[in-house]
Amino acid sequence: MSNSGKLYIVGTPIGNLGDFSPRAVETLSSVDFIAAEDTRVTLKLLNHFDIKKEMVSYFEHNKRERGEIITDRILSGETCAIVTDAGMPAISDPGEDLVRLCHERGIKVESVPSATALTTALALSGMDTGRFTFEGFLSVAKKSRYEHLEELKDEKRTMVFYEAPHKLLNTLKDFSKYFGNRNIALVREITKIHEEVIRTTVDDAVKKYEETPPKGEFVLILEGKKEEAQSMTLEEAVNTAKKLVKNGMSINAAAKEIASSTPFKKNEIYKELL
Repeated sequence: MSNSGKLYIVGTPIGNLGDFSPRAVETLSSVDFIAAEDTRVTLKLLNHFDIKKEMVSYFEHNKRERGEIITDRILSGETCAIVTDAGMPAISDPGEDLVRLCHERGIKVESVPSATALTTALALSGMDTGRFTFEGFLSVAKKSRYEHLEELKDEKRTMVFYEAPHKLLNTLKDFSKYFGNRNIALVREITKIHEEVIRTTVDDAVKKYEETPPKGEFVLILEGKKEEAQSMTLEEAVNTAKKLVKNGMSINAAAKEIASSTPFKKNEIYKELL
């Protein structure tokens, strides 16, 4: 490798060490130092491949100061590899900041790619992958979480989320509230012994995990919003509501029922029924 400074984005296995490429091993062996999200996790990987290398910790809470230090070293001629605990750095990961900083400071960035949970889960899911949107982890702060979900209510593309086991049930319940009972694939423990794809509906997934606590890291592949088969006129909506009233439903309940499955508001239908 050349003597001029450079940053290598090195993907690490998302579960199975057999997926670590020979080129990745060679890169980590030959750089001057490694920027690691968690040095303890990376040390296990280095030990497995008998690589001895200086490590600098680089994660969410120290990325600003460390970014400057790392890029200064690269500018002085050193080579650095950035790694995350699993998968490609800079995807839903603080490495994004270091890569941006390198570009801003004129440092060459080179990729040594590996699997990412996002694309591997999509490939495993059997869901529609022609167009998709990656939404990462939902915020635990209620306000930003609900704003995020509200924004996605009419998203037609397949949506991909990451979720930890202890937060899964709440997320599925929020999906039910915001998206209704759509098809979903839950992909867990990718490339590990217990790799599993569960194709089901949101409501059935809620029932399943209320009974059995989930284990392992999940990628959730959620179906996008389906086009309405045909648009109903207000007159047709009101006529359908009239049939419900005729069968004994209250005007209020009938208006609410029809409003839930048409583009019309409950009070529009209610007014016409009176």
